[in-house]
This record gives sequence, structure tokens and C-alpha cells, in this order.
Amino acid sequence: MTASTLNLCLAAAAAAAALVAGATGVHAADHEAGVPLNPSEAAGAWTVSSNGQDLCRVTLGADHAAKAEALCRDAIPGAPATWQATSDGVEFLGKDGHELIAFHRWSNSLFVSHRSSGEDLQLRRGG
Repeated sequence: MTASTLNLCLAAAAAAAALVAGATGVHAADHEAGVPLNPSEAAGAWTVSSNGQDLCRVTLGADHAAKAEALCRDAIPGAPATWQATSDGVEFLGKDGHELIAFHRWSNSLFVSHRSSGEDLQLRRGG
């Protein structure tokens, strides 16, 4: 297979994937990207993951309480005690009120934190 044939095949596959995604409504959920998280939608279990692997669970309360499993210590610096909305997502705060980590909203149920190490952490609804 020549390079131009391979490029054509890849372009066709990408176009087909985009059509399928549009037909199934995947893009419909993206209207929340960049929007702060409100307390009623935050309440419940969330999963922290990286590189496709679930790392731990965090439970957020409508009262802005946050509780993380002990396993989260490897991913989140410190122990989250509360959470608050930011202009484009959510941040976890320690008992002293200092920010531990911020996540930027990508969709209705997915938030991402870009770490200085180059590793991205994902926070997604469900546990």
C-alpha cells in the first residue's frame, strides 16, 4: 500500500467516524464544555482515571463536600475536603481551603486536569 493510499484510507475512516458520532448524538453532550459545575449535577460518585485506567473514586456532595478514596492520594495531591465551581469546571480544595487540583469541563460528564508532568487526569461521572 502506498503512502497516498494509506492517507486516503485514514481520511475516509476519520470521516466515517465523524458521521457515526454525529448520527448517535455524541456531539450533543458537548454543549457543557467550559461551563461551571453546579451543585445539583455534581452530587454523586466520580471516577478519577489516567491513561485509560481507573485510579480511584471521589464522592461530591451538593453541599460542596468532597471525599476521596485513599487510593486517590497517588493521583490527587492532598485529601479533598470540599469542591467549588470554577469559570470552566471544578476544583478540589483541602481542609485549609487551598486548591489541590482543578479540572476543566470537556462535556456533561467529563472533566480533565492537565498536569505539569504531562499526564492528564480525567474526572468522569459514575463510580
